[in-house]
Order: sequence, then structure tokens, then C-alpha cells
Amino acid sequence: MKYEYNMHGTCAVKVYYELDEENKIHNVSFVGGCNGNLKAISKLVEGQDASKIISILEGNTCRTKNTSCADQFSKALKESIK
Repeated sequence: MKYEYNMHGTCAVKVYYELDEENKIHNVSFVGGCNGNLKAISKLVEGQDASKIISILEGNTCRTKNTSCADQFSKALKESIK
């Protein structure tokens, strides 16, 4: 299933991704943000279990912010697998 999440408090404004019937992550793409870093995250999470990725990315912060693009992606995934 395809998902779209509006990110909050980050340079990236949106993330698109898909979850298959086993909650494996596919086709992640971010709008805005640090292009190279977000492309790397997209490649690293491809085919991975959403719950595992949530546990890895949740709580990561960026500079003085209390969130990050990775943390926001974990929030998106959490909403999707409820």
C-alpha cells in the first residue's frame, strides 16, 4: 500500500513510501531535506521490516531540533502499521 506523510520540524516536508503485506518498506522518497542523506536512508531501509526501522530511527535528532527526518519517517511508519 502507498503512503504519504507530511513531516514536521524538518527540512524535508514530505515522505512517500510503500509497505507490502508483510510490512516491508519499499520505494521511499523524500521531498526537500538533505538530498544525499535522505537517498541513503531510502536505500538502507529498502526491503526492511517497518518495526525494525522504527526501533532504529525513532528518537534521532538533528542539531538543536528534537526531531529529524529519520525520526519523522519512524513516526510515519508507526502510523502506517497500527
